[in-house]
Amino acid sequence: MSHRADTGRHPVNLKGWSLTGERSHQTYRFSPLRLGGHQTVRVHTGRGHDNLQHVFQNRRDHIWDNKRDVATLRDQHRHTIDTEHWGRR
Repeated sequence: MSHRADTGRHPVNLKGWSLTGERSHQTYRFSPLRLGGHQTVRVHTGRGHDNLQHVFQNRRDHIWDNKRDVATLRDQHRHTIDTEHWGRR
């Protein structure tokens, strides 16, 4: 699971944005989702129903390595917006 927070004051539409796991090379593409200023959404690899706080990739297998990985968030123009590192590299 990963999360994205809009740290700005203005809303952002995540349609066309992507979240990629470095080790798995798996990419999740966001459907239209309006993230309000200072709002957070959690991205789950499992199955579920999307709502304003949680979106689900509907995958059977996990794509994030719990020991170490890098998640990269890109906008609809493929510009890197944020990266999150955990574990030893």
